[in-house]
Amino acid sequence: MFDATQWIVRDPSICHGQPTLKGTRILLRVVLGYLAQGESIETIRKEFPGLTEAHLQACIAFAAASAAEDLPPPPPGPRAGHAA
Repeated sequence: MFDATQWIVRDPSICHGQPTLKGTRILLRVVLGYLAQGESIETIRKEFPGLTEAHLQACIAFAAASAAEDLPPPPPGPRAGHAA
């Protein structure tokens, strides 16, 4: 299992403790913003040449984990494709 915490750090001496990608001063939220706007991995890596595939995988894993924690459960009722 991929451990995003190896690539995302919070250090009070770097960017005022905001989450950054390890070994860079690139904010996690900046990369997530690029992804949210539909930018390709290739474009993001051109904009931020210091990022590795592992950095980007960590961003996506972080977003997925955050969504799993923050999204409300589905409402009760019939599942899609099943008759009531």
